[in-house]
Amino acid sequence: MARKPKRGDDMEMQNAAKTLMANIRFMSVDNPIRSLVITSSIPNEGKSTVACNVARAIASSGMRVCLVESDMRNRTLAGMLGVRSTGGLYSVLSETMSIQQAIVSTNTENMFLLDAEPHIPNPADILASKRFAALVGKLEQMFDYVIFDTPPVGMFVDAAVVSTVVDAAVLVVRENFTKRQAVVQAYEQLKKAGGNVVGVVMNDCSIEKSDYYYAYYNQQGKREKGASTVQVDTRNLTPDIPRAGGKHGGAAGPASFGHQNNGGRRG
Repeated sequence: MARKPKRGDDMEMQNAAKTLMANIRFMSVDNPIRSLVITSSIPNEGKSTVACNVARAIASSGMRVCLVESDMRNRTLAGMLGVRSTGGLYSVLSETMSIQQAIVSTNTENMFLLDAEPHIPNPADILASKRFAALVGKLEQMFDYVIFDTPPVGMFVDAAVVSTVVDAAVLVVRENFTKRQAVVQAYEQLKKAGGNVVGVVMNDCSIEKSDYYYAYYNQQGKREKGASTVQVDTRNLTPDIPRAGGKHGGAAGPASFGHQNNGGRRG
């Protein structure tokens, strides 16, 4: 059971999430990123926790955000947020429930959840359907930001499928847990699918007082203490990461992100 974050830890998480969201917002001025896949290469890297914290950071700024449970095999968001709904993603796509009926509010103002029903057959086929692509468009009209929490790329193709119909994808990497090759393979799978991979979030990082709530990683992939720049460069993952075109045809290029310092073990 994960320990309950202390007040200081919670502040660090919020600050890191706000920094991450600021990087996302200013990454593509001409084609703003409004829909985002948050995934990981393997299980237990904390992607669902990162997704929730980023959504809270957006909501706290006064913008409306919807979290979409896109992991139909291992749902976690509803439990983490303490909310329940009578229907979810499949009900909306099968037109047995309206999108307005399926989306539920959370304890955070401006933050909403579209859950997914359990035991849905063929999740990847559902996510690859034209109806799902149309749903993404509707959600983008209803909210300022839409965040999709998907299964790990190394386990299922779901994240790669969703990445083709949203603006951007972010990989969560847990420090001292995930092997480099797994991260590279996850990135390559998203890239081959046509996803716009804009950066990497380093999660569950060790903290030193001089580090405040984030750290800097140089071009050799080494962590530098005491730096105030927020950056994790995707060029550290592979020597050749070309610019990736997203749904709107933008070129994100090798992007840099601040890591999300989070102790979460689920997702």
